Amino acid sequence: MIVVIQCAASKRPQAGYFRRADGKKVVFVADPARAPASSDVIYARPDDPADDGATWREQVARYNRTPDVNPFGLSRAYELYENQTYGELVRGFGLDNTMILSAGWGLITARFLTPRYDITFSASAESYVRRRKTEPYRDFCSLPTEAKGPIVFFGGKEYVPLFASLTAQLDHKIVFYNSASPPSAPGCSVRRFNTSTRTNWHYECARAFAAGSLDIS
Repeated sequence: MIVVIQCAASKRPQAGYFRRADGKKVVFVADPARAPASSDVIYARPDDPADDGATWREQVARYNRTPDVNPFGLSRAYELYENQTYGELVRGFGLDNTMILSAGWGLITARFLTPRYDITFSASAESYVRRRKTEPYRDFCSLPTEAKGPIVFFGGKEYVPLFASLTAQLDHKIVFYNSASPPSAPGCSVRRFNTSTRTNWHYECARAFAAGSLDIS
């Protein structure tokens, strides 16, 4: 079984930045042109050209090929976010069976060294961090080659289309939801999670699943 949870806006204060060759910090956003002016960082989209001719995404992928060499002090994906639910999933299902659906990077493993970024599908977010569905992203899809399912997703309806797209090759996919009507989730089975929580309800759902309180049979 593989569990997938959407990313979060709140990052740990000590999380590391990716850096340009000259040492300048890079903050990844959806629309650098609209980002607030800053002399401390540069803003970039993950698929923008970097300073060596490759894209930033390619540089981040290259960085992850030697995870024991981590000069920028990047956090593993599950440790990047402040909410403790990510760690609970890792403790319950293991590093190899826990994945993050990131609006900036795609479907990444819990152990993926992830730079600070500020990209979301949330319609209420600032325009410079909001990823539009029509914008091209070369999302990572780090599913194990032998993955067969089940694969269970915890996240808001804005993230479901990306989850369904990146896991299209798998047959047994389950999406929990909390909205009044089921989300559009091609190829997935949808299950309603009943709770009075509205904001970030998926954390409660993920914790309940990790505790064995939700049945997916």
